[in-house]
Amino acid sequence: MEALDLSGLPLVDQHCHGVVRDPLDRPAFERYLTESNHPPPRGASWFDTQLGLAVRRWCPPLLCLERHAAPEEYLERRAELGAAENTRRLLRSTGITDHLVDTGLDGGLLGPSEMAAASGARAYEIVRLETVAEGVLRAGTSATGFAAALGAALHAATGSAVAVKSVAAYRHGLDLDPARPSGPDVRAAASAWLEAAETSGEVRLTDPVLLRHLLWAGLDTGLPLQVHTGFGDADLTLNRADPALLTGFLRAAQPLGADVVLLHGYPYHRNAAYLAHVFPHVYVDVGLALNHVGARAGAVLAETLELAPFAKILFSTDAYGLPELYVVGAALFREHLQRVLAGWVADDACTAADADRFARMLAADNARQLYRLAC
Repeated sequence: MEALDLSGLPLVDQHCHGVVRDPLDRPAFERYLTESNHPPPRGASWFDTQLGLAVRRWCPPLLCLERHAAPEEYLERRAELGAAENTRRLLRSTGITDHLVDTGLDGGLLGPSEMAAASGARAYEIVRLETVAEGVLRAGTSATGFAAALGAALHAATGSAVAVKSVAAYRHGLDLDPARPSGPDVRAAASAWLEAAETSGEVRLTDPVLLRHLLWAGLDTGLPLQVHTGFGDADLTLNRADPALLTGFLRAAQPLGADVVLLHGYPYHRNAAYLAHVFPHVYVDVGLALNHVGARAGAVLAETLELAPFAKILFSTDAYGLPELYVVGAALFREHLQRVLAGWVADDACTAADADRFARMLAADNARQLYRLAC
């Protein structure tokens, strides 16, 4: 029997962010190796993590260095090549054919068209709902006109987008009332938000009523709604990012027929897998966590595969800032999915042909169908 080989498996990265344009010194580079907003432990480095080890394993050969090159050697070589060449080499090595790019973050990141040019792959936009709403406030609106202005802004923003996204987990938590808020409730919340923004100059949207309104407005676009769940930076409270908290919302949203993608999930990935199992419109993503758990990526993949239907699981890197994170995300996914599926074949749980078909579903086919992407 021929061994399962996923090394050349094409990938659709169904959720990622742009790469930084400018060169990075070591402290700036290391900040992208962690979800913490604090310095590394005293006397240590963020390279001394599962993600740091994975970068040192997979990326140096792409820059003509030995695997596991020392951080100093790797960063020196990176600087010699320059940001643009480094980005080009790394992105083009991944075998990712399509990037779905969340454009809701600023900070000098490449946009979708620039990502396509650098990577040689196709790139599409994911519209972040909170960013659109905050743009409506900055452009000037009234409490009574907010809902209509948001609807018009979303219509304009999503003309060529393939999905919308909510970061309610960061802004409040997922423990929201699942029902669509009433018009008077939205107007009252918008009035309070506008008044607070005028007083403080801060437009960051955290009101739970408006965050709920955004979730429903996202569904109304008819595009898949991506929702951050689980692991993330210190801006969220982890237990309030458990995807199980969305059960009521998912139940209420089902009649609309719009699909919902539960991003990341870890350490609640089994909860996300359960929701994908029981609701026909719910999908689960295995991005972000694989990079950060590194050598344990197989365990996270295997646990997600316990309950989630294979047609409902999506690959992503959730890479942000560093092209190295695309390399690591793709490599860890292929390597550890191959190990998991090869184990199934060895145990006679499935045939090699089944394993190959499942791998292609997770890697690209499911995303192509969900987001209606060209082959």
